[in-house]
Amino acid sequence: MRARYGIPLKTTAALTAIGAAGVAYAAGIEARSFRLRRVTVPVLPSGARPLRVLQVSDIHMVSGQRKKRAWLQSLAGLRPDFVVNTGDNLSDTEGVPEVLDALGPLMEFPGVYVFGSNDYYGPRLRNPARYLLEKVQGKHGLNGNPPAVGVVHNPWEELRDAFDAAGWVGLSNTRGRLKLDGMELAFTGLDDPHIKRDRYAMVEGGPEADADLSIAVVHAPYLRALDAFTADGYPLVLAGHTHGGQLCVPFYGALVTNCDLDTDRVKGLSTHESGGHRSYLHVSAGCGTNRYTPVRFACPPEATLLTLTPRA
Repeated sequence: MRARYGIPLKTTAALTAIGAAGVAYAAGIEARSFRLRRVTVPVLPSGARPLRVLQVSDIHMVSGQRKKRAWLQSLAGLRPDFVVNTGDNLSDTEGVPEVLDALGPLMEFPGVYVFGSNDYYGPRLRNPARYLLEKVQGKHGLNGNPPAVGVVHNPWEELRDAFDAAGWVGLSNTRGRLKLDGMELAFTGLDDPHIKRDRYAMVEGGPEADADLSIAVVHAPYLRALDAFTADGYPLVLAGHTHGGQLCVPFYGALVTNCDLDTDRVKGLSTHESGGHRSYLHVSAGCGTNRYTPVRFACPPEATLLTLTPRA
């Protein structure tokens, strides 16, 4: 006896088993296989000592994720010069205490942060195929889509207050500074473009002349944000949001970025050009997932240690 369309039952059973094994691996193994990537970026003035920057992103904390919390806590052992948190810390309205527990050791170091859409709003169950459809239609986030209605509001104010109390500098549509061993670091940040909270007019003007280095920070790497930062002359832009594609095809890569950035730059270090300028762009694949799609495939969860070195 054969299955419909002439596919043998044994073949159908084998394909089902392979699919189930893939889901089990993506949810049970790879989603918990936390990695640290190391990247070198030549953006400092000549003669400056290297700076070690730890970027964490897209934690999407859900209550009970003990392994993720322990791994994030362990990153303090890297002793970075400063930390950059590029948002989407939450995926649970009760997750703030666990985020703060996970990041507690890192909050002993200087840091800056921006928020992402999941810090403000709880996630909703979506058909993953919609990401492919939205890519074809050119719709991403609230850019071309109707405004979100009936969403759950996360307690982002508690997260903000805790970060501020630890001395981390909030960069949502504003500028900030860190002083490290005599070096002046200036930061310019945007609120999340994915939900149209970015207001570049509030921070335009480019790098600060009296700073040794100016860095741009944003959660979602939408082209309008990257174009504005690059045209203004920022040498380095840090972002997250994409999850590296989250579900990737081996030997091919990501299918979507969940924004209008091309898939070739879905994670890692690349460059961006606009207005006659070129910036380095680093997009973190992040270390979490949406609570309703807790899988990663061919894209392990990560944080990144960027070593900033003098320009050639």
